[in-house]
Amino acid sequence: MGTGHYIKEIGRGKDGAKALTREQAADLLGQILDQTVSDLEVGAFCLAMRIKGETPEEMAGFLDAVHVRMNTLPLHHLQPTVVIPCYNGARKLPALAPLLALLLCQQGVRVCVHGTPTENSRTTSFEVFEALGHKALLHIDQAQGGLNIVATEVLSPALKKLLDVRRVVNLRNPAHSLVKLMNPCQGSALIVSSYTHPEYASSMAQTFQLTQASAFLLRGTEGEPVADARRTPQMDFFQGGLMQTVQAAQAGALQSIPDLPKPDAAETASYIEDVLNQKRAVPAPIAHQVQHILQALKSL
Repeated sequence: MGTGHYIKEIGRGKDGAKALTREQAADLLGQILDQTVSDLEVGAFCLAMRIKGETPEEMAGFLDAVHVRMNTLPLHHLQPTVVIPCYNGARKLPALAPLLALLLCQQGVRVCVHGTPTENSRTTSFEVFEALGHKALLHIDQAQGGLNIVATEVLSPALKKLLDVRRVVNLRNPAHSLVKLMNPCQGSALIVSSYTHPEYASSMAQTFQLTQASAFLLRGTEGEPVADARRTPQMDFFQGGLMQTVQAAQAGALQSIPDLPKPDAAETASYIEDVLNQKRAVPAPIAHQVQHILQALKSL
């Protein structure tokens, strides 16, 4: 069955559109990822969903479609994997998701950082990793313990293509939320995710609960899932459909502002090296985030 009847339901405008069931959403996105539909249908889907907005049930269905088609990181000695999606990059603040990833690796944690540039004129976490001397995997079977950096097109070329629709129509689509919710690993994993606008906090939380994912959720630093080095954000932990706030947001006025690098890949990489080599202190909010993640891994 084609996509026309689905687009008819979701494309009736903000007030007239109907939500899809989880099964319908999985079928619709599955056809798009299988690339059995026209570019016109893909564009209609993206614009209709942008106007209507996604429900948690639809997002769960979209995730179902992605997970059965994705190239996943193989198991590594039954070790849980911390998944860090990096898609927004940095504009005003340094991209410190690589610092979070490497601090976890120093603690013996297996980490998967996945992403692709979705914003122009931003410094990406991948560029910072490159400046640090860490290369992205060319093939999924190269995955190992420790740090694994994976481009979205290695996980799913079709999902990368859907993300790139934004470069044509200048609007986000469900893929931009999917990549922050998906688990690209076989076996146990903890997804460290973030939101940029308050309305997404609720929908992402409901999706994690519906899919019973093990995940952390916090307000992102320019969209990256690392705690703001200047002020500790609220951090919520999800497991088995339940949510627990493990870190309250820092209140009151800031007593001091840490000395942070400019949002340049080389300067950020130099700063991260200093922190890893204990020449600089780990910013307290990121240190808190690391400890909460290590604690959560004990329950996986």
